[in-house]
Amino acid sequence: MAYDLEEQEQLAAMQAFWNKYGNMLMVVLIIAAGSYAGYTWMKRAEKVNAAEASSLYTQIQSAASAKDNAKVQRIAGDVRTKYAKSAYAAMTSLTAAKSAFDANDLKGAKAHLQWVVENGNDEYKSIAKLRLAGVLLDEKAYDEGLKLLATPFLPHFAGPVADRKGDILVAQNKIAEARGAYLAALAAMDAKHPGRALVQIKLEAIGGTVPETKAAA
Repeated sequence: MAYDLEEQEQLAAMQAFWNKYGNMLMVVLIIAAGSYAGYTWMKRAEKVNAAEASSLYTQIQSAASAKDNAKVQRIAGDVRTKYAKSAYAAMTSLTAAKSAFDANDLKGAKAHLQWVVENGNDEYKSIAKLRLAGVLLDEKAYDEGLKLLATPFLPHFAGPVADRKGDILVAQNKIAEARGAYLAALAAMDAKHPGRALVQIKLEAIGGTVPETKAAA
């Protein structure tokens, strides 16, 4: 059946459009198809990497429980090398820092914690800085520890940070300042905070007075 005039005009217009833009459209379609394939591959790779990193995290926890520091350090290195951008890298580094500290390897513990400070998210950075200040306290690097505690932390770390500051000030025999730090720690901790009782003991041990808590209305 012959096309009527209107159909012939539409066909001619389509042919002219394709002749003018056909090659460009093919390129765009090829790029789009390639981008989608790349995105799909990336998502699949992310799932595989997350599963592998999770498995390694389980292994490092088992090794830490078994006090196998050598294995802990090896796994932490593998995770940081292969999955540095994942949350598991920070998590394994914190575990490795604790294992190194327990093995009296303060240098190794500091290296792991510093890596988290430089590469972790805000939550892990705050945890790492707090623990690093504790290592510096053990090394008698008091000024360095106080300087670290003066850097930004997430708000809910205010109590533990003040507590750690008090510990360093006690070690420096700055008792009046230490009392102030412990009082600040108590003020930042609610009644159910697990560290509150210890802060109270430390405050009383240096002659401070624990403030009365207000009864709930």
